[in-house]
Amino acid sequence: VQLQASGGGLVQAGGSLRLSCAASGRTFSRYAIGWFRQAPGKEREFVAGSKWSSSGTYYADSVKGRFTISRDNAKNTVYLQMNTLKPEDTAVYHCAASSRVITTTMGLEGAYDYWGQGTLVTVSS
Repeated sequence: VQLQASGGGLVQAGGSLRLSCAASGRTFSRYAIGWFRQAPGKEREFVAGSKWSSSGTYYADSVKGRFTISRDNAKNTVYLQMNTLKPEDTAVYHCAASSRVITTTMGLEGAYDYWGQGTLVTVSS
């Protein structure tokens, strides 16, 4: 599976962005997709994840109520809608895919087999 993340940019606090993760290769619908982010000087952290069906979605506490993950299996694309952005959301955002992740491992980097390049999100105050 090859992943391509896009949609990052510069936005003011309170604004919105939508990131996209386009996948190619194997059957996309069989993979769980996770979004992770890494801020300068910090470790990469889990942001949101989507299981094979859109009903299985998971969020880090820091983004609950502000971010929404969705997927369009027909387009092989997963989206991360980010609203009410804060300066602390500034980071490089990566998407990752896994055929073996389960609910308890959704937030673990090691559960993902494929990673895309990151897209930079900068939120100004």
